[in-house]
Amino acid sequence: MFKITVYNVREVETPLFEKLNKDNYELTLVAERMTLDNVDRADGADAILITAFDDCDEEVIEKLAGYGVKYIYTRVVGINNINVKAARNLGIQVANVPNYSPRAVAELSLSLGLTLFRNVSQATANTHAGDFRLLPTYYANEIHSATVGIIGAGKIGMTEAKLYKALGAKVLAFKRKPDPNNDVVEFTDMDTLLHKSDIVSLHIPYIPGQTGNLIGDAELDKMKDDAILVNTARGQVVDNQAVADAIRSNKIGGYGTDVILDEDAIIGKQFDSLDDLPSPINIELMKNYPNVLVTPHMGFFTEPAVEDMIRISFENFANTLEKGTPLYPINE
Repeated sequence: MFKITVYNVREVETPLFEKLNKDNYELTLVAERMTLDNVDRADGADAILITAFDDCDEEVIEKLAGYGVKYIYTRVVGINNINVKAARNLGIQVANVPNYSPRAVAELSLSLGLTLFRNVSQATANTHAGDFRLLPTYYANEIHSATVGIIGAGKIGMTEAKLYKALGAKVLAFKRKPDPNNDVVEFTDMDTLLHKSDIVSLHIPYIPGQTGNLIGDAELDKMKDDAILVNTARGQVVDNQAVADAIRSNKIGGYGTDVILDEDAIIGKQFDSLDDLPSPINIELMKNYPNVLVTPHMGFFTEPAVEDMIRISFENFANTLEKGTPLYPINE
């Protein structure tokens, strides 16, 4: 029987693994993230199935190879945490899940954008502190009169664009290879998008040396002083210090993010105080500004999306056993 050790399994996911295991793989479900300390849970397994938060560096991969693991598959899109080169050198196949419910992340992006656009986060921070005055800073536009800019118009970006379009907003988009045959967005260059948009939403992958700090001081200076920046892509695509500076100096109207720096040391943990976070930038953003919203990388965390991730992962394994390769292989 084909044996798979699955790491970082949340309680709500366990029934889905049981329901979707149509081929009766022998599953070992591990609640904790994979680390060097618990990689031995995969001893004797044919494959492991991980997430973006599991540690899969060269040292871990060497351990896996020693245990006889032949496949490192992730049930998410991102593979930044996997040393693909090391895996390939040891004859280990790597695969991912490039597509799952695009509405999951798109709806969270929309929620963050609208909450900040209508100054809801500032107002609720004040009312919860006993201040029920109608302050001038709450004065807002209406979304049907606004322009939304989508940077990265792939499946998730275009799904969010359709949601905003349905609310009456004008939607601009930037993509390296735009598809002009659509009636949802108007493709434009980056500078025009930044200048004209009331909400700028990011949906681009983090590619070291290419998209790191794509949004920095220069880009933030081009945005409207009351514009909202939303990042549900990766923490590294934004210069977080530049964002903190822009928020502090009122150069932008707000920042909503589901992805932050030092996620490996933060996500999934409970701290006694924000002061205990490892990044001073994260502390400044979350502690001082009600127009900053941070969520714990929960964009994917809907039942349809999680079910897609697990189902497609099993399809990757099934195709591997039948044809020798997964549906979505990752090459070096």
